[in-house]
Amino acid sequence: MALAHTLGFPRIGRDRELKQALEAYWQGQLDETGLRAVGRSLRSAHWQMQQDAGIELLPVGDFAWYDQVLAHSLLVGAVPRRFRPADGRVGLDTLFAMARGAGQGCAGAQALEMTKWFDTNYHYLVPEFAADQRFRLSWEQLFEEVAEARELGYRVKPVLIGPLTYLWLGKARDGAFDRLELLERLLPIYGEILGRLAALGVEWVQIDEPILVLDLPQAWKSAFERAYHLLQQAPLKKLLATYFGALDDNLGLAANLPVDGLHIDLVRAPQQLAGVLDRLPPYKVLSLGVVNGRNVWRCDLEQALQPLRLAAERFGERLWVAPSCSLLHSPMELAREDRLDEELKGWLAFAVEKCREVALLAKAVEAPESAEVHAALADSRTAQDARRHSPRIHNLAVQARLRGIGENDWRRPTAFVERIGRQRAQLELPPFPTTTIGSFPQTAQIRQARQAYRRGTLDEAGYRAAMQAQIRRAIEVQERLGLDVLVHGEAERNDMVEYFAEQLEGYAFTRFGWVQSYGSRCVKPALVVGDIQRPRPMTVEWIRYAQSLTARPMKGMLTGPVTMLMWSFPREDLPREEQALQLALAIRDEVQDLEAAGIRIVQIDEAAFREGLPLRQAERGHYLDWAVQAFRLCSAGVRDETQIHTHMCYSEFNDLLAAIAALDADVISIEASRSQMDLLEAFEDFAYPGEIGPGVYDIHSPRVPGREEMLALLRQAAERIPPERLWVNPDCGLKTRGWTEAEAALANMVAAARAMRASRAPVSEGGA
Repeated sequence: MALAHTLGFPRIGRDRELKQALEAYWQGQLDETGLRAVGRSLRSAHWQMQQDAGIELLPVGDFAWYDQVLAHSLLVGAVPRRFRPADGRVGLDTLFAMARGAGQGCAGAQALEMTKWFDTNYHYLVPEFAADQRFRLSWEQLFEEVAEARELGYRVKPVLIGPLTYLWLGKARDGAFDRLELLERLLPIYGEILGRLAALGVEWVQIDEPILVLDLPQAWKSAFERAYHLLQQAPLKKLLATYFGALDDNLGLAANLPVDGLHIDLVRAPQQLAGVLDRLPPYKVLSLGVVNGRNVWRCDLEQALQPLRLAAERFGERLWVAPSCSLLHSPMELAREDRLDEELKGWLAFAVEKCREVALLAKAVEAPESAEVHAALADSRTAQDARRHSPRIHNLAVQARLRGIGENDWRRPTAFVERIGRQRAQLELPPFPTTTIGSFPQTAQIRQARQAYRRGTLDEAGYRAAMQAQIRRAIEVQERLGLDVLVHGEAERNDMVEYFAEQLEGYAFTRFGWVQSYGSRCVKPALVVGDIQRPRPMTVEWIRYAQSLTARPMKGMLTGPVTMLMWSFPREDLPREEQALQLALAIRDEVQDLEAAGIRIVQIDEAAFREGLPLRQAERGHYLDWAVQAFRLCSAGVRDETQIHTHMCYSEFNDLLAAIAALDADVISIEASRSQMDLLEAFEDFAYPGEIGPGVYDIHSPRVPGREEMLALLRQAAERIPPERLWVNPDCGLKTRGWTEAEAALANMVAAARAMRASRAPVSEGGA
């Protein structure tokens, strides 16, 4: 019988218990003993949930207090010097200091850089490596959890980030050197880890090497052979796990490495199965990821069973069945959703349900004629047919509007070099204009008012008055601090995607569909169910009210179509590009309504622009074409005098500059403080034509950077970007910060901008 296993499971808990425990610990309301008790309880519950669903081999090591890459850095002793405790013993406070830039013994240290985990919306902490880097086994969590699981009677498979993937994900911080040079120092630590796991009675270990689905330099390919020939001496079996794409030119390499099994992703890359069946030796285990670990739609069991049957003919009992990747990217449990209609609920599967699908498919390989399998396949067929033909999926008016898009709908009538002068003349901003990215602190008072409104204990008039009071506060603070371009603070918005999705036709929502983004930050993605359209304005009334409170320019704040799509669970029955264009038409209408209401600056956030980029170079052109088209469709319908901004998060931009320029936005803001403005090198080399706001304040850390620190970053930026094109802003929105720290940091930011103006005046006559 095929073996059912998972590559990883959500760790936040049914009710986000991990989030609550982490934040209580950071606030001093929970001690380390209490925090660790919450972790043990969650791990035990999650192992049991998987086992009850039919999973036979359970992952261990997929639990992390903040991020699994950060945990791995502690495991192998890759702790930057500024975070090392005096006694050399790393602990939870070390981990949180590396993640948040605050902790015992290093309260003022700059946190590790954060970026996206491949093409997902999960964020990892980027390992920092020095040329003299030394590794050592320094974090016991993995071994403690293996012992914990075995004591509870579970059959487990520890999960490790592979040595090549780990080095690839890291960054050289103190001088240029090849990270690959560190491999020989790192491999002995892996040997120790595998030896310790074998001593604990472990039979199988999962080693994740997702970089095998990337375009790898030859030196890295050769390093795989060297590394795994050394690691084959470890006395346990190794499953090499790849996901998020096809092995393609790395297929022969992966198939022939001296490991005992290979996992491949057949959801993202079903076409790779034939090559794997030809190349993988039949004495190895083949694990097929046939259930989508990254979306919420129910698996088409009949379709998923076809490759399993084909593989079973060759691999027999050495065939394993799994989700495509870790279920970290899925919500926890569909059964709790009590407000979804039965039709829609019948189309969905969350992590627990996906485990059941995996277990059922494993049974179907062995016993295809069983009554259980027959019933499950019939039920799956009915659900797929119902979804395919449901009237809630298709909107003929939306489809007709898409067909009517013309060439002029994509383009602004005047080039940037001409319209920017008109914008500067109208806005009359000083050099180094200051602004924020959009949101201000979401206080307990705001959340309580929103909850009361949803429960019906606060009427619409009361809710509107409460939100207007918060908007007035945000305007008053910004004017007092001296910011040049203001925002309304987004008090009325629960989330930058969900807020808009709730006002668009074609979306659906869950109550408990939370997914971890990073640390204690969880998001609840909306579901794209059918064709999308905007029935009425979404933000105009709030922004118009905010503008009425000030004479300074007010930015209208919107979420762009690519980010709306990437941060939702998209449809699987319609190409992503068509869904993005539907969203773009809805946002285009909102942009034009804001302009008609007198708003002179509109920011269309595309925080996820790079996230959607295919991992393989050959596949990127098509994505960038439609992603750029979608943004331009949003923004191209305004007058020259209306300034279009966009914001992008957590991105390495070197390979995207041509596409970012093609967006034709007037101003782009990016996260740059954690990278110490390194990201600007790409914009400098490319000679990016627009205006740029590189973030000078890391909002993901509770520390308040001083004026001189921000001034130093601005000076670095001015060395790379013409000063007359520089804006001054935080890295991202201030939603997760408190008012005290946000005000202090923004005051320092404004002071830094004024110091730049004083040192360089005049930069340009009346210019931005």
